[in-house]
Amino acid sequence: MQSHNSTDTAPVSALPHQTGRHRPPLGSREFIAMMAMLMALQALAIDAMLPGLGQIARDLGVADPNRRQLVVGVFLVAAGLGALVPGALADRHGRRPVLLVTLGFYVALAIGCALAPDFDSLLALRALHAVTSAGVAVLPAAIVRDRFAGDRMARTLSTVSTVFMVVPMLAPSVGQFVLLFAGWRWIFGVLATMGAVMGLWIFLRLPETLDPANRQPILPMTIARNMIRAGLERSASGYMLGSALVFGAMIGYVNCSQQLVAEHFGAGRAFPLIFGGTALSLSLSNFFNARIVERFGARRVSQSALLVWITLSLVQIYFAFSPHQTLLRFMPVLAANICAMGFIGANFSAIALQPFARIAGAASSMQMFVRTLVGSLIGIVIGQAYDGSARPLAMAFLTCGVFSMLLVLYSERGRLFRRLIPPGSPRIAPDLH
Repeated sequence: MQSHNSTDTAPVSALPHQTGRHRPPLGSREFIAMMAMLMALQALAIDAMLPGLGQIARDLGVADPNRRQLVVGVFLVAAGLGALVPGALADRHGRRPVLLVTLGFYVALAIGCALAPDFDSLLALRALHAVTSAGVAVLPAAIVRDRFAGDRMARTLSTVSTVFMVVPMLAPSVGQFVLLFAGWRWIFGVLATMGAVMGLWIFLRLPETLDPANRQPILPMTIARNMIRAGLERSASGYMLGSALVFGAMIGYVNCSQQLVAEHFGAGRAFPLIFGGTALSLSLSNFFNARIVERFGARRVSQSALLVWITLSLVQIYFAFSPHQTLLRFMPVLAANICAMGFIGANFSAIALQPFARIAGAASSMQMFVRTLVGSLIGIVIGQAYDGSARPLAMAFLTCGVFSMLLVLYSERGRLFRRLIPPGSPRIAPDLH
Protein backbone atom coordinates (compact mmCIF):
# COMPACT_ATOMS: atom_id res chain seq x y z
CA MET A 1 0.00 0.00 0.00
CA GLN A 2 1.18 3.52 -0.71
CA SER A 3 2.18 5.76 2.12
CA HIS A 4 -0.32 8.00 3.79
CA ASN A 5 1.34 11.14 2.43
CA SER A 6 1.50 9.97 -1.16
CA THR A 7 -2.12 8.95 -1.34
CA ASP A 8 -3.40 11.95 0.55
CA THR A 9 -1.55 14.73 -1.22
CA ALA A 10 -0.80 13.64 -4.78
CA PRO A 11 -3.05 15.05 -7.49
CA VAL A 12 -5.16 12.33 -9.06
CA SER A 13 -3.35 12.60 -12.38
CA ALA A 14 0.03 12.25 -10.66
CA LEU A 15 -0.66 8.87 -9.10
CA PRO A 16 2.10 6.40 -10.00
CA HIS A 17 -0.26 3.84 -11.52
CA GLN A 18 -1.89 6.32 -13.89
CA THR A 19 -2.24 5.10 -17.46
CA GLY A 20 -3.20 6.86 -20.67
CA ARG A 21 -2.39 10.21 -22.15
CA HIS A 22 -1.06 13.13 -20.16
CA ARG A 23 -3.64 15.32 -18.46
CA PRO A 24 -3.24 18.47 -16.38
CA PRO A 25 -3.42 17.55 -12.67
CA LEU A 26 -6.91 16.97 -11.31
CA GLY A 27 -6.86 18.99 -8.10
CA SER A 28 -8.60 17.98 -4.90
CA ARG A 29 -11.50 20.40 -5.34
CA GLU A 30 -12.27 19.21 -8.84
CA PHE A 31 -11.86 15.59 -7.73
CA ILE A 32 -14.34 16.04 -4.87
CA ALA A 33 -16.80 17.88 -7.13
CA MET A 34 -16.52 15.16 -9.78
CA MET A 35 -17.13 12.31 -7.32
CA ALA A 36 -20.01 14.21 -5.73
CA MET A 37 -21.72 14.91 -9.04
CA LEU A 38 -21.33 11.29 -10.11
CA MET A 39 -23.11 10.12 -6.97
CA ALA A 40 -25.63 12.92 -7.39
CA LEU A 41 -26.83 11.52 -10.73
CA GLN A 42 -28.59 8.70 -8.88
CA ALA A 43 -30.06 11.11 -6.33
CA LEU A 44 -31.25 13.35 -9.15
CA ALA A 45 -32.99 10.39 -10.80
CA ILE A 46 -34.88 9.83 -7.54
CA ASP A 47 -35.65 13.24 -6.05
CA ALA A 48 -36.32 15.21 -9.24
CA MET A 49 -39.31 12.92 -9.81
CA LEU A 50 -41.06 13.73 -6.52
CA PRO A 51 -43.00 16.85 -7.65
CA GLY A 52 -44.11 14.98 -10.79
CA LEU A 53 -45.53 11.86 -9.14
CA GLY A 54 -49.05 13.24 -9.06
CA GLN A 55 -48.92 14.25 -12.73
CA ILE A 56 -47.45 10.87 -13.71
CA ALA A 57 -50.28 9.11 -11.87
CA ARG A 58 -52.92 11.21 -13.64
CA ASP A 59 -51.39 10.95 -17.11
CA LEU A 60 -50.77 7.20 -16.93
CA GLY A 61 -54.03 6.28 -15.18
CA VAL A 62 -52.73 5.20 -11.73
CA ALA A 63 -55.68 5.06 -9.32
CA ASP A 64 -53.97 3.93 -6.09
CA PRO A 65 -52.20 6.99 -4.61
CA ASN A 66 -49.57 4.83 -2.89
CA ARG A 67 -48.71 3.03 -6.14
CA ARG A 68 -47.10 6.14 -7.61
CA GLN A 69 -44.36 5.76 -4.98
CA LEU A 70 -43.09 2.79 -7.01
CA VAL A 71 -41.53 5.23 -9.50
CA VAL A 72 -39.02 5.86 -6.70
CA GLY A 73 -39.12 2.49 -4.92
CA VAL A 74 -38.57 0.32 -8.01
CA PHE A 75 -35.60 2.46 -9.05
CA LEU A 76 -33.96 2.03 -5.65
CA VAL A 77 -34.45 -1.73 -5.47
CA ALA A 78 -33.08 -2.17 -8.99
CA ALA A 79 -30.12 0.09 -8.17
CA GLY A 80 -29.31 -2.21 -5.27
CA LEU A 81 -29.33 -5.26 -7.53
CA GLY A 82 -27.27 -3.48 -10.17
CA ALA A 83 -24.65 -2.51 -7.59
CA LEU A 84 -23.29 -6.08 -7.61
CA VAL A 85 -21.85 -5.74 -11.11
CA PRO A 86 -19.75 -2.59 -11.67
CA GLY A 87 -17.33 -3.01 -8.76
CA ALA A 88 -16.00 -6.37 -9.94
CA LEU A 89 -15.71 -5.09 -13.51
CA ALA A 90 -13.87 -2.00 -12.30
CA ASP A 91 -11.46 -4.14 -10.25
CA ARG A 92 -10.48 -5.84 -13.50
CA HIS A 93 -10.81 -3.26 -16.27
CA GLY A 94 -10.32 -0.06 -14.27
CA ARG A 95 -12.62 2.62 -12.91
CA ARG A 96 -12.63 4.94 -15.93
CA PRO A 97 -13.93 2.66 -18.73
CA VAL A 98 -16.64 1.16 -16.52
CA LEU A 99 -17.80 4.65 -15.54
CA LEU A 100 -18.02 5.76 -19.16
CA VAL A 101 -20.12 2.74 -20.16
CA THR A 102 -22.33 3.28 -17.12
CA LEU A 103 -22.95 6.89 -18.07
CA GLY A 104 -23.85 5.84 -21.60
CA PHE A 105 -26.59 3.57 -20.22
CA TYR A 106 -27.71 6.36 -17.87
CA VAL A 107 -28.33 8.73 -20.78
CA ALA A 108 -29.98 6.15 -23.07
CA LEU A 109 -32.39 4.80 -20.43
CA ALA A 110 -33.35 8.28 -19.21
CA ILE A 111 -34.49 9.00 -22.76
CA GLY A 112 -36.33 5.67 -22.76
CA CYS A 113 -38.21 6.62 -19.58
CA ALA A 114 -39.23 9.93 -21.16
CA LEU A 115 -40.89 7.99 -23.97
CA ALA A 116 -42.68 5.39 -21.79
CA PRO A 117 -46.24 4.82 -23.09
CA ASP A 118 -47.80 3.53 -19.84
CA PHE A 119 -47.08 3.14 -16.13
CA ASP A 120 -45.90 -0.47 -16.26
CA SER A 121 -43.49 0.37 -19.06
CA LEU A 122 -42.20 3.32 -17.04
CA LEU A 123 -41.55 1.07 -14.04
CA ALA A 124 -39.72 -1.47 -16.23
CA LEU A 125 -37.57 1.23 -17.82
CA ARG A 126 -36.88 2.79 -14.41
CA ALA A 127 -35.67 -0.59 -13.17
CA LEU A 128 -33.42 -1.06 -16.20
CA HIS A 129 -32.16 2.50 -15.84
CA ALA A 130 -31.22 1.86 -12.22
CA VAL A 131 -29.54 -1.50 -12.85
CA THR A 132 -27.36 -0.31 -15.72
CA SER A 133 -26.36 2.99 -14.09
CA ALA A 134 -25.58 1.68 -10.60
CA GLY A 135 -21.88 2.35 -11.20
CA VAL A 136 -22.36 6.08 -10.68
CA ALA A 137 -23.10 5.35 -7.01
CA VAL A 138 -20.70 2.40 -6.54
CA LEU A 139 -17.47 3.55 -8.15
CA PRO A 140 -16.85 6.95 -6.50
CA ALA A 141 -16.26 5.22 -3.15
CA ALA A 142 -13.83 2.77 -4.79
CA ILE A 143 -11.98 5.66 -6.45
CA VAL A 144 -11.71 7.45 -3.11
CA ARG A 145 -10.45 4.19 -1.53
CA ASP A 146 -7.79 3.99 -4.27
CA ARG A 147 -6.38 7.26 -2.95
CA PHE A 148 -7.06 7.33 0.79
CA ALA A 149 -7.34 5.16 3.89
CA GLY A 150 -8.67 5.46 7.42
CA ASP A 151 -10.10 8.64 8.89
CA ARG A 152 -8.74 10.60 5.93
CA MET A 153 -10.92 8.46 3.70
CA ALA A 154 -13.88 9.15 5.99
CA ARG A 155 -13.15 12.86 5.79
CA THR A 156 -12.95 12.77 1.98
CA LEU A 157 -16.17 10.77 1.65
CA SER A 158 -17.87 13.20 4.03
CA THR A 159 -16.65 16.17 1.98
CA VAL A 160 -17.92 14.47 -1.18
CA SER A 161 -21.26 13.91 0.58
CA THR A 162 -21.42 17.60 1.53
CA VAL A 163 -21.26 18.61 -2.11
CA PHE A 164 -23.41 15.67 -3.21
CA MET A 165 -26.21 16.64 -0.81
CA VAL A 166 -26.73 19.92 -2.65
CA VAL A 167 -28.48 17.88 -5.36
CA PRO A 168 -31.27 16.45 -3.17
CA MET A 169 -31.84 20.01 -1.99
CA LEU A 170 -32.21 21.25 -5.55
CA ALA A 171 -33.63 18.19 -7.32
CA PRO A 172 -37.31 18.62 -6.33
CA SER A 173 -37.06 22.29 -7.26
CA VAL A 174 -35.56 21.27 -10.62
CA GLY A 175 -38.49 18.93 -11.17
CA GLN A 176 -40.95 21.60 -10.07
CA PHE A 177 -39.31 24.14 -12.40
CA VAL A 178 -39.57 21.76 -15.36
CA LEU A 179 -43.26 21.21 -14.59
CA LEU A 180 -43.91 24.95 -14.83
CA PHE A 181 -43.04 24.89 -18.52
CA ALA A 182 -43.40 21.29 -19.67
CA GLY A 183 -44.68 17.86 -18.69
CA TRP A 184 -43.08 15.30 -16.41
CA ARG A 185 -41.36 13.57 -19.36
CA TRP A 186 -38.97 16.50 -19.69
CA ILE A 187 -37.61 15.74 -16.21
CA PHE A 188 -36.02 12.67 -17.78
CA GLY A 189 -34.61 14.92 -20.49
CA VAL A 190 -32.80 16.86 -17.75
CA LEU A 191 -31.39 13.56 -16.40
CA ALA A 192 -30.11 12.59 -19.85
CA THR A 193 -28.44 15.97 -20.28
CA MET A 194 -26.74 15.76 -16.89
CA GLY A 195 -25.50 12.25 -17.65
CA ALA A 196 -24.03 13.38 -20.98
CA VAL A 197 -22.24 16.30 -19.32
CA MET A 198 -20.75 14.01 -16.68
CA GLY A 199 -19.62 11.53 -19.32
CA LEU A 200 -17.74 14.27 -21.15
CA TRP A 201 -16.16 15.50 -17.90
CA ILE A 202 -15.00 11.99 -16.95
CA PHE A 203 -13.64 11.36 -20.45
CA LEU A 204 -11.62 14.58 -20.49
CA ARG A 205 -10.40 14.80 -16.90
CA LEU A 206 -10.44 11.58 -14.88
CA PRO A 207 -7.32 9.38 -15.12
CA GLU A 208 -7.30 5.73 -14.09
CA THR A 209 -6.88 5.37 -10.31
CA LEU A 210 -6.74 1.57 -10.01
CA ASP A 211 -3.23 0.34 -9.23
CA PRO A 212 -2.33 -2.34 -11.81
CA ALA A 213 -1.05 -4.50 -8.95
CA ASN A 214 -4.60 -4.58 -7.55
CA ARG A 215 -6.35 -5.74 -10.73
CA GLN A 216 -8.52 -8.77 -10.08
CA PRO A 217 -9.37 -11.52 -12.61
CA ILE A 218 -12.92 -11.83 -13.88
CA LEU A 219 -13.46 -15.32 -12.54
CA PRO A 220 -16.77 -16.27 -10.94
CA MET A 221 -15.11 -17.92 -7.95
CA THR A 222 -12.77 -14.96 -7.40
CA ILE A 223 -15.62 -12.47 -7.61
CA ALA A 224 -17.81 -14.58 -5.33
CA ARG A 225 -14.97 -14.97 -2.82
CA ASN A 226 -14.31 -11.22 -2.77
CA MET A 227 -18.01 -10.44 -2.42
CA ILE A 228 -18.48 -12.95 0.38
CA ARG A 229 -15.44 -11.65 2.21
CA ALA A 230 -16.73 -8.07 1.93
CA GLY A 231 -20.15 -9.14 3.19
CA LEU A 232 -19.08 -11.36 6.09
CA GLU A 233 -16.09 -9.52 7.57
CA ARG A 234 -17.30 -8.89 11.12
CA SER A 235 -15.64 -5.51 11.55
CA ALA A 236 -17.43 -4.27 8.42
CA SER A 237 -20.73 -6.17 8.17
CA GLY A 238 -22.44 -4.56 11.16
CA TYR A 239 -21.71 -1.10 9.81
CA MET A 240 -22.83 -2.13 6.31
CA LEU A 241 -26.17 -3.45 7.57
CA GLY A 242 -26.57 -0.64 10.08
CA SER A 243 -26.09 1.87 7.30
CA ALA A 244 -28.74 0.03 5.26
CA LEU A 245 -31.27 0.40 8.08
CA VAL A 246 -30.64 4.12 8.51
CA PHE A 247 -30.77 4.57 4.74
CA GLY A 248 -34.05 2.64 4.67
CA ALA A 249 -35.63 5.02 7.16
CA MET A 250 -34.50 7.94 5.02
CA ILE A 251 -35.94 6.35 1.86
CA GLY A 252 -39.19 5.71 3.71
CA TYR A 253 -39.42 9.45 4.27
CA VAL A 254 -38.59 10.16 0.62
CA ASN A 255 -41.27 7.71 -0.58
CA CYS A 256 -44.09 9.23 1.45
CA SER A 257 -42.82 12.81 1.71
CA GLN A 258 -44.99 14.22 -1.07
CA GLN A 259 -48.15 12.72 0.45
CA LEU A 260 -47.19 13.47 4.04
CA VAL A 261 -45.73 16.96 3.72
CA ALA A 262 -47.44 18.39 0.63
CA GLU A 263 -50.88 16.83 1.11
CA HIS A 264 -51.41 15.79 4.75
CA PHE A 265 -49.65 18.79 6.31
CA GLY A 266 -50.80 21.09 3.51
CA ALA A 267 -47.43 22.40 2.34
CA GLY A 268 -48.56 22.36 -1.31
CA ARG A 269 -46.15 24.12 -3.65
CA ALA A 270 -43.81 24.86 -0.76
CA PHE A 271 -42.99 21.13 -0.62
CA PRO A 272 -39.78 21.35 -2.74
CA LEU A 273 -38.43 24.10 -0.46
CA ILE A 274 -39.27 22.14 2.69
CA PHE A 275 -37.78 18.96 1.25
CA GLY A 276 -34.68 20.93 0.30
CA GLY A 277 -34.43 22.28 3.83
CA THR A 278 -34.17 18.76 5.25
CA ALA A 279 -31.50 17.95 2.67
CA LEU A 280 -29.69 21.15 3.72
CA SER A 281 -29.49 19.85 7.28
CA LEU A 282 -27.90 16.65 5.95
CA SER A 283 -25.43 18.61 3.84
CA LEU A 284 -24.42 20.82 6.78
CA SER A 285 -23.85 17.83 9.05
CA ASN A 286 -21.62 16.23 6.40
CA PHE A 287 -19.74 19.53 6.17
CA PHE A 288 -19.06 19.59 9.91
CA ASN A 289 -18.33 15.86 9.98
CA ALA A 290 -15.56 16.36 7.43
CA ARG A 291 -13.93 18.83 9.83
CA ILE A 292 -14.15 16.83 13.03
CA VAL A 293 -13.81 13.20 11.97
CA GLU A 294 -10.01 13.10 11.85
CA ARG A 295 -9.83 14.68 15.29
CA PHE A 296 -12.36 12.49 17.09
CA GLY A 297 -12.43 9.41 14.85
CA ALA A 298 -15.10 7.98 12.57
CA ARG A 299 -16.26 5.46 15.16
CA ARG A 300 -16.78 7.94 17.97
CA VAL A 301 -18.57 10.47 15.79
CA SER A 302 -20.89 8.00 14.05
CA GLN A 303 -21.77 6.02 17.17
CA SER A 304 -22.62 9.22 19.06
CA ALA A 305 -24.77 10.38 16.14
CA LEU A 306 -26.65 7.07 16.13
CA LEU A 307 -27.53 7.53 19.79
CA VAL A 308 -28.82 11.01 18.95
CA TRP A 309 -30.84 9.50 16.08
CA ILE A 310 -32.54 7.06 18.49
CA THR A 311 -33.30 9.83 20.99
CA LEU A 312 -34.80 12.09 18.32
CA SER A 313 -36.88 9.18 17.03
CA LEU A 314 -38.50 8.90 20.44
CA VAL A 315 -39.38 12.60 20.23
CA GLN A 316 -40.85 11.98 16.77
CA ILE A 317 -43.05 9.24 18.17
CA TYR A 318 -44.25 11.48 21.00
CA PHE A 319 -45.34 14.19 18.56
CA ALA A 320 -46.77 11.72 16.03
CA PHE A 321 -49.12 10.22 18.62
CA SER A 322 -50.06 13.60 20.08
CA PRO A 323 -53.37 15.10 18.90
CA HIS A 324 -53.30 17.74 16.19
CA GLN A 325 -49.71 17.32 15.07
CA THR A 326 -48.67 20.18 12.80
CA LEU A 327 -46.00 20.74 10.18
CA LEU A 328 -44.15 23.04 12.58
CA ARG A 329 -43.88 20.20 15.09
CA PHE A 330 -43.01 17.54 12.53
CA MET A 331 -40.37 19.16 10.35
CA PRO A 332 -37.84 20.51 12.93
CA VAL A 333 -37.50 17.12 14.63
CA LEU A 334 -37.29 15.31 11.30
CA ALA A 335 -34.64 17.77 10.05
CA ALA A 336 -32.62 17.22 13.24
CA ASN A 337 -32.86 13.46 12.77
CA ILE A 338 -31.72 13.70 9.16
CA CYS A 339 -28.91 15.98 10.35
CA ALA A 340 -27.74 13.16 12.63
CA MET A 341 -27.65 10.89 9.59
CA GLY A 342 -24.94 13.13 8.13
CA PHE A 343 -22.61 12.02 10.90
CA ILE A 344 -23.53 8.36 10.30
CA GLY A 345 -23.59 7.63 6.56
CA ALA A 346 -20.11 8.56 5.29
CA ASN A 347 -18.43 7.32 8.47
CA PHE A 348 -20.21 3.96 8.41
CA SER A 349 -19.25 3.57 4.74
CA ALA A 350 -15.60 4.40 5.42
CA ILE A 351 -15.41 2.01 8.39
CA ALA A 352 -16.99 -0.79 6.34
CA LEU A 353 -14.66 -0.22 3.37
CA GLN A 354 -11.44 0.14 5.36
CA PRO A 355 -10.37 -3.56 5.41
CA PHE A 356 -10.56 -3.97 1.63
CA ALA A 357 -7.80 -1.98 -0.11
CA ARG A 358 -7.07 -4.67 -2.73
CA ILE A 359 -10.70 -5.39 -3.58
CA ALA A 360 -12.18 -1.93 -3.06
CA GLY A 361 -14.38 -2.21 -6.18
CA ALA A 362 -15.92 -5.55 -5.20
CA ALA A 363 -16.30 -4.45 -1.58
CA SER A 364 -17.93 -1.17 -2.63
CA SER A 365 -20.31 -3.11 -4.92
CA MET A 366 -21.25 -5.59 -2.21
CA GLN A 367 -21.79 -2.91 0.38
CA MET A 368 -23.75 -0.68 -1.98
CA PHE A 369 -25.84 -3.70 -3.01
CA VAL A 370 -26.75 -4.53 0.59
CA ARG A 371 -27.21 -0.91 1.64
CA THR A 372 -29.35 0.03 -1.35
CA LEU A 373 -31.38 -3.17 -1.69
CA VAL A 374 -32.13 -3.60 2.01
CA GLY A 375 -32.66 0.12 2.48
CA SER A 376 -34.93 0.36 -0.55
CA LEU A 377 -37.08 -2.57 0.52
CA ILE A 378 -37.41 -1.08 3.99
CA GLY A 379 -38.25 2.26 2.41
CA ILE A 380 -40.97 0.70 0.25
CA VAL A 381 -42.51 -0.99 3.30
CA ILE A 382 -42.48 2.30 5.21
CA GLY A 383 -43.96 4.19 2.26
CA GLN A 384 -46.71 1.64 1.68
CA ALA A 385 -47.55 1.75 5.40
CA TYR A 386 -48.44 5.45 5.09
CA ASP A 387 -51.86 5.92 6.69
CA GLY A 388 -52.39 9.66 6.45
CA SER A 389 -50.26 10.43 9.52
CA ALA A 390 -46.60 10.59 10.57
CA ARG A 391 -46.92 7.59 12.91
CA PRO A 392 -45.56 4.83 10.62
CA LEU A 393 -42.55 6.98 9.71
CA ALA A 394 -41.78 7.80 13.35
CA MET A 395 -41.97 4.16 14.41
CA ALA A 396 -39.75 3.17 11.48
CA PHE A 397 -37.06 5.71 12.43
CA LEU A 398 -36.89 4.32 15.96
CA THR A 399 -36.90 0.67 14.88
CA CYS A 400 -34.16 1.21 12.30
CA GLY A 401 -32.04 3.17 14.76
CA VAL A 402 -32.23 0.55 17.51
CA PHE A 403 -31.39 -2.36 15.22
CA SER A 404 -28.57 -0.36 13.64
CA MET A 405 -27.04 0.14 17.08
CA LEU A 406 -27.28 -3.60 17.78
CA LEU A 407 -25.42 -4.31 14.53
CA VAL A 408 -22.70 -1.80 15.42
CA LEU A 409 -22.29 -3.52 18.78
CA TYR A 410 -21.87 -6.80 16.89
CA SER A 411 -19.06 -5.38 14.75
CA GLU A 412 -17.41 -3.75 17.76
CA ARG A 413 -17.78 -6.86 19.94
CA GLY A 414 -19.91 -4.97 22.44
CA ARG A 415 -17.65 -1.94 22.88
CA LEU A 416 -18.41 1.59 21.73
CA PHE A 417 -16.31 4.76 21.41
CA ARG A 418 -13.05 2.85 21.01
CA ARG A 419 -9.92 4.53 19.73
CA LEU A 420 -7.95 1.82 17.98
CA ILE A 421 -4.70 3.75 17.56
CA PRO A 422 -3.48 6.18 20.24
CA PRO A 423 -3.10 9.78 19.05
CA GLY A 424 0.39 10.49 17.71
CA SER A 425 1.24 6.86 16.97
CA PRO A 426 3.33 6.43 13.82
CA ARG A 427 1.45 4.74 11.02
CA ILE A 428 1.88 4.22 7.29
CA ALA A 429 -1.80 4.30 6.39
CA PRO A 430 -4.24 5.71 8.93
CA ASP A 431 -6.70 3.35 10.56
CA LEU A 432 -10.14 4.38 11.67
CA HIS A 433 -10.55 5.50 15.27
